[in-house]
Amino acid sequence: MPAILLAGCAAAPVTVTADNADQLRDAGAEILFWSQAQRDANFPRMEKLFPGHVARAAARPYPLGKGKPFDLGVGDPIGAHMTAHNVAGLLVLQDSKIRLERYARGYSAQGRYTSFSVAKSLTSTLVGAAITDGYIKSVDDPLTRYIPELAGSAYEGVSVKQLLTMTSGVRWNEDYTDPASDVASMYRDPPQPGVDQTIAYLKKLPREAEPGSKWVYKTGETNLIGVLVTKATGKTLAEYAGEKIWEPFSMERDLFWMVDAGGQDIGGCCLSASLHDYARIGQFVLNDGVINGKRIVPEGWFAAATSTQAQTGRPGTGYGYQWWTNADGTFQAQGIFGQMIYIDRARRLVIVLSGAWPKATDQQLGAERMAFVKRISAALDAAPQ
Repeated sequence: MPAILLAGCAAAPVTVTADNADQLRDAGAEILFWSQAQRDANFPRMEKLFPGHVARAAARPYPLGKGKPFDLGVGDPIGAHMTAHNVAGLLVLQDSKIRLERYARGYSAQGRYTSFSVAKSLTSTLVGAAITDGYIKSVDDPLTRYIPELAGSAYEGVSVKQLLTMTSGVRWNEDYTDPASDVASMYRDPPQPGVDQTIAYLKKLPREAEPGSKWVYKTGETNLIGVLVTKATGKTLAEYAGEKIWEPFSMERDLFWMVDAGGQDIGGCCLSASLHDYARIGQFVLNDGVINGKRIVPEGWFAAATSTQAQTGRPGTGYGYQWWTNADGTFQAQGIFGQMIYIDRARRLVIVLSGAWPKATDQQLGAERMAFVKRISAALDAAPQ
């Protein structure tokens, strides 16, 4: 296995070996059940713990201007929310200008923070880039056209679009509290030599519904989207993201993308970036995927990707191409333990939150976070720019 570069540590690259491959197979369950102290210590330094690939920063970062500050009211409601939700970094970007930036818990503008399933939205964007580049013909193509190893499995007859919208109909358990769930154990057993880890696990799963008829949240399927992009382009996700987005959009810090035991970037999880660069991802979306006049994704890609393609069964919440959608037209990339890139086209607004909730998911914490985001939006409406 060739060396896999560790971000910020080129002199001492981390490689996937027999020893740390075993660690990677247990990483899903391990990370889910870290203590609060471990989350606080490790979320800003995943590249020091696990092997991964890197997309290099640009020499001259895309400029983020300085916008006018705004007021949320008496006292320090921003600090109060950050403390209550264990937020390490908060950035509010409007019209490409930073109107608020605050750090806590030892994090800073010079660091990176893991984002868990925020990665899903970037992985789906790379499908759009691959369509523009001609590597993938259409989202309506059968998945087996690009991953023939899935022929004869429950993924036979599933389209790329159904994978993007998590409506494959394949059975999956995403329970973060259960060490035996699919999401915790999908990498635990080593595959046969030469077989991709994600393909090996997912091809054994049964079908529970007809493709397109049922939405179920499945991290394993976004990992499969990552395999799709790698197979179609012949490039790692980090390499392709670097070529299409990271370098052209002039990101400020290196991107780190964790790999599985086979060296495949994990499409559904585990990229680390700076707070500024998460905001730039949001700005890239607001710019409709155009960089210096060049279209990176097909025209209309983000309109489709960030609109409701599937009903989730949660009031006011839908799902697009790996983006969560809201009834008011806003949408977000979202990860466990409180990670978010929230985007509001109408206000030309991006809000980024990086942190370490005490639980992977929590309905009350989620409702409080959305109320906080809406409070910021209302304050911006009332404040001069």
